[in-house]
Amino acid sequence: MPPDMDAPETAPRSAPLSPCQSCGACCATYRVNFCCDELDDRGGSVPAGLAEQVTSVMACMRGTGAAPVRCVVLRGEIGRAVSCAIYEFRPSPCREFGPLAAVGQGDDACNDARRRHGLPLLGGAVAPCR
Repeated sequence: MPPDMDAPETAPRSAPLSPCQSCGACCATYRVNFCCDELDDRGGSVPAGLAEQVTSVMACMRGTGAAPVRCVVLRGEIGRAVSCAIYEFRPSPCREFGPLAAVGQGDDACNDARRRHGLPLLGGAVAPCR
């Protein structure tokens, strides 16, 4: 069962913060599309009430389908301290995004999101040519 959406989510005091926990730029930059089979009303774990139908087989997280983008389950201030209110139940694109960002290695998509929000790039990615 997903956590209470109104409850503040914080990291345990003893846990070191990953760059992702002080960023959140990806959650406020990209549309989060995923297969409808990931929705809890179809046997998955993503709360269906937090998603919008895109096609007969695709959904997206509410808040990511149109500008300004900000996923409805993103809590906190981008670039300072953020969390996902459904972290354990998040869709596959969120699970797979920036696999090394948590250890300080950004990929192109991660760093593009960070750049769009005025945040410093993470190591490991090459800046695009201009």
